[in-house]
Amino acid sequence: MLKTRLHLDRIRAARQLIDPVFLDTPLYECDALGRSLGCTVSVKLETANPVRSFKGRGTEVVASLLTDQGRVRSAAVCASAGNLGQALGWSGLRRGLDVTVVASRGAPAVKLDRIRALGAELEVVEGDFEMARERAVELAERRGVRLVEDSLDLETCEGAATIGLELAGGGSSFDVVLIALGGGAMASGVGFVVKSLLPGVEVVCVQPAGAPAMTRSWRERRVVTTDSAVTIADGVAGRFPIPVVLDDLLEVVDDAVLVGEGSIVAGMRLLLEHAGLVVEPSAALGVAAVLEDRDRFAGRRVVTIVCGSNVGLDAYRRWVGV
Repeated sequence: MLKTRLHLDRIRAARQLIDPVFLDTPLYECDALGRSLGCTVSVKLETANPVRSFKGRGTEVVASLLTDQGRVRSAAVCASAGNLGQALGWSGLRRGLDVTVVASRGAPAVKLDRIRALGAELEVVEGDFEMARERAVELAERRGVRLVEDSLDLETCEGAATIGLELAGGGSSFDVVLIALGGGAMASGVGFVVKSLLPGVEVVCVQPAGAPAMTRSWRERRVVTTDSAVTIADGVAGRFPIPVVLDDLLEVVDDAVLVGEGSIVAGMRLLLEHAGLVVEPSAALGVAAVLEDRDRFAGRRVVTIVCGSNVGLDAYRRWVGV
């Protein structure tokens, strides 16, 4: 029995709260990508939805529970590197929730523009994501509204965990699933379902070497913070792991690996060349992990979750060279 905060019955129930536009996303074997990487590669595509990332699964659960039989309780505020803010804005707009998003000035402009376009109030602060999180806490306390904290809030983890239900019921057989690791909502959620329903599948989390806090914490089995997070994969660039999320990850994750920036860019390029996918850096972490350890994955059946495609074209062209 896995000792985590998550529960399969709640995860199954979460599917009923999530707009179908986010559910049953494509899962397919990509032969060209597999030939390039030397293993069988299947892609779980979480970008073909209105917010271009998996985050809508979690915010749909949050927003649904904030609406009591059609009566809006209040409002919600979150800190975001960009994708959570878009997703909460989308879910809130459709349920009459007033949403405020706090983001770092260094967040990609394309993500900030889309948050505004969804009607959310956007406050931009100096510093990194952790500074934005501090400001979001302050706003929520002052206004007396719901603070949505990705990964800490169980709804975000169990919403993301519905990806795992689809992997387990998708009819594909695989040996290992590669999951981008940031705050841990997707990794703990998907990892929990996979280990519950497909215990023989290896769950491997992947994080940038320039933002290693959660991976170091997992390896040392204690919270390890870092002074900085320097990576193009802004969506996973946290510095302060959440203790209860780490506890969950220690139960459901088999390995956590770090990859370099060059491998992330190479992964983005391979996803474009062989799968026709334009992705943000965080979504290429799984491919980067295979690139850095080909022998480990050689001949295996791998699933990589392509978790987001919110990337500015100028930055994308500069990184990928197109």
